[in-house]
Amino acid sequence: MAKTVMGETAYTRQVKTLIDKVYTTGPMKDSVLTRALSYYENQFYLSQQNNEINCRIADLQESLQSCKKKDTKGIESKISRAQQERADLDDRQLFERQERYQHLEQICQEILELSEAKDFAETNRKSAQFLGTVQLLMPTEGGRIAERNELAKPIYRAVLTLRLLDGLCLTKAIAEPYLQSYLGDITPETFQKFANIEPERYEAFVQQVKMPILMLAIVQEIGNHHPDAQQILNGEDGQQDPNRNLELEDRKNLLQISFRETTKYLSEGLGLQKYIGNLRDERDLFDENEKKKLTFIKQLLKASVSPKNGIGNLLKVPQIYTSIILSTKDNYNYKLLPKVYQVLNQNAERGGCSQHVVNLLRRITGTFPQGYGLTYIPVDSDGVALDRYEYAIVNQLYPEKPDEPGCRIATRQLTFISYGHDIVVDIKRNLYFPETAKSLANISKKRLMEILEKLSSNYKEREHLDLLPRCWHANEFFSVRENQKLWIKPAS
Repeated sequence: MAKTVMGETAYTRQVKTLIDKVYTTGPMKDSVLTRALSYYENQFYLSQQNNEINCRIADLQESLQSCKKKDTKGIESKISRAQQERADLDDRQLFERQERYQHLEQICQEILELSEAKDFAETNRKSAQFLGTVQLLMPTEGGRIAERNELAKPIYRAVLTLRLLDGLCLTKAIAEPYLQSYLGDITPETFQKFANIEPERYEAFVQQVKMPILMLAIVQEIGNHHPDAQQILNGEDGQQDPNRNLELEDRKNLLQISFRETTKYLSEGLGLQKYIGNLRDERDLFDENEKKKLTFIKQLLKASVSPKNGIGNLLKVPQIYTSIILSTKDNYNYKLLPKVYQVLNQNAERGGCSQHVVNLLRRITGTFPQGYGLTYIPVDSDGVALDRYEYAIVNQLYPEKPDEPGCRIATRQLTFISYGHDIVVDIKRNLYFPETAKSLANISKKRLMEILEKLSSNYKEREHLDLLPRCWHANEFFSVRENQKLWIKPAS
């Protein structure tokens, strides 16, 4: 690819900023993760401090009962000071809890703005852009793959969970009382128009259903960062690779700790949002709704551990999908990402998740993840296959057929372009499928080298590329600002 000035669109910068706001651990300590780490670090200290104050008050009250009347003043004063100390500690914890909640809530609001619209089709376009941008920002070769993917997983998983929620509502695949209470008489047929036909109820659905689900999806694995979990991941000496395959017993212990500490973080680290206002009836309703939200997401988290055919699949299936697409394992292989549903199907066969929900997610995403670089055989105006291949990038959700993704072309006549049009790449043109690659078997090695020279940026790179690639790594292409507009409708 020819050298071009690099840069970022405003949208790309927003997505990168969101990744930083969620899981980075830089010196600013301004992410969801750094707040959780601070909570875990202070948990033991605050508990000790609280116990010490309570013990002191209990001892003073016992002394008060046994002393003479004239000696009570000093003890009562000490009790009052200790009680004030306890109140100050409670206020501090409440303030920190509210700050963590509001920080996470604001991030979720930004995610909603970047990935949703009132129009169902536009929501899917924006979500495809969000997921594709995250994928294209992550390295797919060389070092730091695990490190970078770990940072991006929460927001990727969160948007994927939202789209699966839509899918469940559209098909009425899973009945769940809390969801149904906000859907009311909205049928699968009218769900796509929910925002337009009943805007007030839809806003309640967003605030009471989508927002808590988003928050949960982001902190779904926060318990892995508790010191007890980190000791398993990093080993007793702290030197082990946290992304290694764990022994069965260690994995069981890690899952138990992660679930316990994530649940605790939801209840005590985030807790309930505080009502701001002076209306008693409004406050009571607000508090009741907050309690219902917290109960719902705690039940959802618990159900995701062993979802069977229930609502827990809403979390579990996107979690597995994301762990493969943004893998942190040593065996990460970009070429194999489209095999994600083989893994999900195997998981469903073992009873780890619902096959129906797996099929539903595949209907939404298709076989090829958003932002994946496809190589395909172009055809002429008569539909005759040409003796070359070109590059495209997956950029659409809900393909007509899961194996035939909607894409934006990235090259035309072996030249990179920033203004390509959208196409559907059918199986017979997609070089990912071995049968298709055979159709180019009669092309000479010399011709394939000519193609490769035009589609790769330097000779050293060409040494490691297949003459007939099944896919291509689109990250460098996407690093050019003009090439980040893959989801904007091209001018006709």
